[in-house]
Amino acid sequence: MFYEIRRYRSRPGRRDAWVDYMEAVVIPFQASKGINVVASFTDEQDQDGYVWIRRFEDEAQREAQYAAVYESDRWKNEIGPVVHGLLIPERSVVTRAIPTPASPLR
Repeated sequence: MFYEIRRYRSRPGRRDAWVDYMEAVVIPFQASKGINVVASFTDEQDQDGYVWIRRFEDEAQREAQYAAVYESDRWKNEIGPVVHGLLIPERSVVTRAIPTPASPLR
């Protein structure tokens, strides 16, 4: 099992719109495709910062769920363009994290 910790940067002044879209559209859509979204945060010290965490059982599951989301017509034609309008994609940082043996998230 592993987690993806995804740090995004919204376009200046667009974080509230991003959070609204994320919570109303992106997270429910990804959950409908089987992705386990564990957490969603705004960065208290960065007015344009946003962090969210997703959990995967293994690489095969991640690949299948990525395909279900990012290769779908809805993502390509509807959701993806809005996401790219609200975020600065090249500023995204994704960290894959494996819980330690004593971690409560194991």
